[in-house]
Amino acid sequence: MQTLHSRAGVAPGYSRVFLISLLSSVSLSAAAIAQSVDRDKPPVEIGPVTVSPSTPRTAPAISPGNQKPRTARRATGRRPTAPIAARPTNPPAGDTTPLNTAAVAGVSSRLGISARETPATVEVISQQTMQDLGIRTTTDVAKAAVGVTGGDAPGAPAIFSMRGFSGDQLNTLYNGIPIGPSTMTGRPMDVAGLQQVEIIKGPDSLVAGLGATGGAVNYVTKAPHTGPIVNEAFTSYDSFNGYRAGYGSGGSTLIDGLDYRFDISHFNDKSFIEDSYSRLSNVSGQLNYRVNDSLKVWGAAEYRQDKDRFYWGTPIVPANGPGIVPTNGIVSGVWSNYYLGGGTPVPPTIDARTLTTSYNVLDNHSGASELWLRSGFQWDITNSISLRSQVYGYDAHRHWFNNEISSFDQTVGNFAGAQSIYRERLALDHAQRLYGNITDLTVNSSIGGMDNRFVATVAASNNQFNVSQDTLFFNDYVDLLNPDRGLYGPRSDEKIYTRVNTASLSFEDRLKLTSTFALIGGIRFEDIKLDRTRFFPDGTLESAKGYPFSTTFNPVTGRVGYTWDITPGVMLYSQYATAADPTVANIFILAPSVPLLLTTSRTYETGVKVLSADKRAEATFSAFDIQRKNVYVPESGIVFNIAGKIESKGIEIAAAINPIAGLKLWGNVAFVQSRFIDFNYVDGNGVFQSYSGKTPPNVPNFIANAGASYRFDTTLPVEIGGLMRHVGDRFNFQDNLLVMNAYTTFDAFAFVDIPKTYFPGVDRTRISFRVRNLTNKLYAAWGDPGYTDQIVLGAPRSYEVAASFRW
Repeated sequence: MQTLHSRAGVAPGYSRVFLISLLSSVSLSAAAIAQSVDRDKPPVEIGPVTVSPSTPRTAPAISPGNQKPRTARRATGRRPTAPIAARPTNPPAGDTTPLNTAAVAGVSSRLGISARETPATVEVISQQTMQDLGIRTTTDVAKAAVGVTGGDAPGAPAIFSMRGFSGDQLNTLYNGIPIGPSTMTGRPMDVAGLQQVEIIKGPDSLVAGLGATGGAVNYVTKAPHTGPIVNEAFTSYDSFNGYRAGYGSGGSTLIDGLDYRFDISHFNDKSFIEDSYSRLSNVSGQLNYRVNDSLKVWGAAEYRQDKDRFYWGTPIVPANGPGIVPTNGIVSGVWSNYYLGGGTPVPPTIDARTLTTSYNVLDNHSGASELWLRSGFQWDITNSISLRSQVYGYDAHRHWFNNEISSFDQTVGNFAGAQSIYRERLALDHAQRLYGNITDLTVNSSIGGMDNRFVATVAASNNQFNVSQDTLFFNDYVDLLNPDRGLYGPRSDEKIYTRVNTASLSFEDRLKLTSTFALIGGIRFEDIKLDRTRFFPDGTLESAKGYPFSTTFNPVTGRVGYTWDITPGVMLYSQYATAADPTVANIFILAPSVPLLLTTSRTYETGVKVLSADKRAEATFSAFDIQRKNVYVPESGIVFNIAGKIESKGIEIAAAINPIAGLKLWGNVAFVQSRFIDFNYVDGNGVFQSYSGKTPPNVPNFIANAGASYRFDTTLPVEIGGLMRHVGDRFNFQDNLLVMNAYTTFDAFAFVDIPKTYFPGVDRTRISFRVRNLTNKLYAAWGDPGYTDQIVLGAPRSYEVAASFRW
């Protein structure tokens, strides 16, 4: 919750958005005029504003510094990115494979190639997969990906951990557009309006930009299709008294060449913790207009809102404390109260009487409103040259107003006595305004008889990020079992204004040396200008602390790799890729008192992708070695210490098969070893510390998922299935003393598909029933290293009934 939205100083931005839009319109007109010159050329069919797989016709494819560690990591709203002018297309039904590798992913490349053709590990989770697996929010998406975990830490909602990295070391994009560090910009989000979620593993600054050390996640909204109008509606209700409903419609209009898409949804996501919820609302729409066979223009708008009463975690308590009712299997190791820094290390536990208790103040509230405006065009200039461009504007307001710290104080009275939970407040407001443009030129050619595809991308953006943050950190004590939650109390805000101007130029190329062997590579040059100003609560400039200040970063990143189809259906690949991000915290909260440097990361990856001839079985294997250098980690309050580097090595395996009609089997495993290297320092008390060899927080060394379903081909088709998920031990802090224990959960589901003959006018009706956490497992879902004395618990067993309709 590092920066919630201040409205000051951002109004002038939209005039520039309109100017950019005007220039885009002028370029569209010029494109249309130029197109008329080519009337005698054979017409070229272009698809929606989406990235299309390669085809023989060679048509180009579209495809605040001085703050406490907990506040220094707070950020708001985050969204996936693939070039804005491009939108990956879903493969035709006949091209669907069990692991969905035929899908095109804009997060991994602008070449318009499929996940299978990319020399990296790329996963594309379709809307249909989300429905089948019961995925409702972007945090749930982690459960569908190989080796990924997700956490709804309230200070940085909907963040992920994969390949040994988490938080701001993973970049989040929305329709290919990066909006800023994920811990600052991430929000809870319903997936109902998404077409797919794309994930690339490992360093990927080539496409995703600054911060994609562990990988990148791209959220792609639903887009129009050409053809008959299709309507969809759904509703659900669960045993936590949460409900969800939505409607969507899309297809061709009566105006020749004009297609539309419209979606609206609302989700009242009730928590198992008392007085906690997230109310998520979304409305989005897009129009595509085919001016002629070679030119398409489009415009899109989306508004999202979340209103939340957050659960900030359950306090860790001494297992041997008088009166404590310990639980088993949630945490282990030793603990001695990190935040208050006192007490003798003791075995930790979660008190069984506090599993649903809220320690938040009664007047707590959090939320955000986000508005996207996007427009662009795709122009096939010739059969081998294509130009696409997109302009965008994004306006977001986020706020937090909570008690955030709930730390059991071992030094106060006896353990069972009243007033033993120390609490501390934080209020924060973000105001963000982002606008920019992404333009791609794609050229398909032949070099010495070898097919070649080349893409040049120019992008520029202006990102204004204003913060108003309470500096009082008002605190008190409450009882462990019966907290008098009270009200927030006094507030006094400082103002922090940040502007990031970014311009980049990138090139990608795929050269097919033979029909089965391709070289793929790219390079990205960036110019990033950062300006920050900070004001005391009385409005005076904090000049004595080095404000205002400016700095410039010029990272150069890229990728080189190959793909080799050694036999039909068996492809080998390898790659070397790099990424860059700030050494300390994230770019929105850098201060003049910390190292204003970029850290670099690189990966070596190799693997194999296998697909059976009948496309009923598919498997992938990858092995990787990632190194991130010059890493700084917060210690001793606001002091940052160098951790040398982080090394992460591992393998990932995924497989799926449809052996007989109606039966689906799938599973995946990930083994990761992530370690700090040369992490030695002297703390604020003059004591030598070493975390060398320790594992970063929230990184399990083993994750496994498995599932099966069978569809009975009866008059009323019924499908039943189950899911298993295992997550290994993790740590909530870099000293690795407190362990969040490994856990295994099971889900079960059943669908009944009612054909049209039962409900005339409705092509398909589906009634479903789902049980989540079937065995009612108690477990730690996430440990926020900024709130080290509390653990976010996983939800207990719940039931859900749902209905969906398509006509």
